[in-house]
Amino acid sequence: MPISPRSYRINERIRASQVRVIDPEGNQIGVMAIEEARDEAIKRDLDLIELAPGADPPVCRIMDYGKFRYEQQKKAKETAKKSKHIEMKMIRVRPNTGIHDINFKLKRAIEFLKKGNNVKVNVIFRGPELRHKHIGREQLQKFIDGCKELAETDSPPHMEGNQMVMVLRPREVN
Repeated sequence: MPISPRSYRINERIRASQVRVIDPEGNQIGVMAIEEARDEAIKRDLDLIELAPGADPPVCRIMDYGKFRYEQQKKAKETAKKSKHIEMKMIRVRPNTGIHDINFKLKRAIEFLKKGNNVKVNVIFRGPELRHKHIGREQLQKFIDGCKELAETDSPPHMEGNQMVMVLRPREVN
């Protein structure tokens, strides 16, 4: 998946009459007419790239556009690597699920939380089971108690249709 940098105006596409120019080493040359800035870029066999079009006057840099795009893509990839992707894992139980099965699913929830994922626990009610919502709340409380060292409740138990839902989030490590 190629990362597309923001589209920058270069050379003849720059519309401002005056621009603040920065040389390839990063030193500020000063404010000059756009024609003069383009001539300076041509003299150095490089491109004039508009970096800050909103500034007054717009800021332009003299450098190779291909190299500039490469650096921008590299920065975008680094930023994408550093951003933390949190996945939502789902665990489903019923009001009449046995204690052994609850413990097994609790172990799975703990594994997910240790990996840094959020865990959504659903208690699914069918038919007359809806009259016994307190049993579903007890099932979810077992998950809260079993994961209290690793997780905090992101979304407390609540009803969504015929399901009681809760979301557990891994605790922040200081």
